[in-house]
Amino acid sequence: MNNMIKLAVFDLDGTIVNSIYDLADAVNDGLIRMGLPVHDLDEYYRFVGNGTLKLCERALPENNRSDDEVKTLHNIFAENYRQCCLNKTRPYDGITDMLRVLKNLGIKLAVGTNKTDSFAKHIVSTIFGEDMFDAVLGKRDGIPGKPDPQIIFDITALLDVDNSEVIFVGDSDVDVRTAHNAGVRCIGCEWGFRGLSELKNAGADFIALSPDDIISFISR
Repeated sequence: MNNMIKLAVFDLDGTIVNSIYDLADAVNDGLIRMGLPVHDLDEYYRFVGNGTLKLCERALPENNRSDDEVKTLHNIFAENYRQCCLNKTRPYDGITDMLRVLKNLGIKLAVGTNKTDSFAKHIVSTIFGEDMFDAVLGKRDGIPGKPDPQIIFDITALLDVDNSEVIFVGDSDVDVRTAHNAGVRCIGCEWGFRGLSELKNAGADFIALSPDDIISFISR
């Protein structure tokens, strides 16, 4: 890759932090309170990626997916997640160092996630500090979530960067499609929630097997 990259936008869950345990705990508690069966942790890797409303819908049994039931579970989830969202969530090994290297290279850093905006900002500022990222945007009311590219357009407008100078980094087909819908290149993170084959099948421009690979791609 050339040295034209000025902004790296990162997905959050499964890309820079492993949040699957807290997400699963918050949903499973809601299912218990609704008298419904819970799921093993492994199943949650398939449920995440399209925002917390879709997460709750996927976690409900097929016969219990009315709008009211999804809303009920989501309300309990949100209440739970406010309390537990930092209990077990941690950055993946090497992520913080990688971000610091990119920052020292003069690359602007941002987060673009389908996680609710308030949760995203809270988790990012707590784990990485207030100064690591130049912008953090999550799912906001009235604005479509990924794979719609609006979140990338909003970040580039905020940071005054052209699309040709952006790389998007994520762990799922949703992230790859978001990048391509926005007309930007995409790095797929093999260590995330969805794995190598999904990223390759989705057409990720590059695959990172470790955070160091992200530095190599951007500084090459």
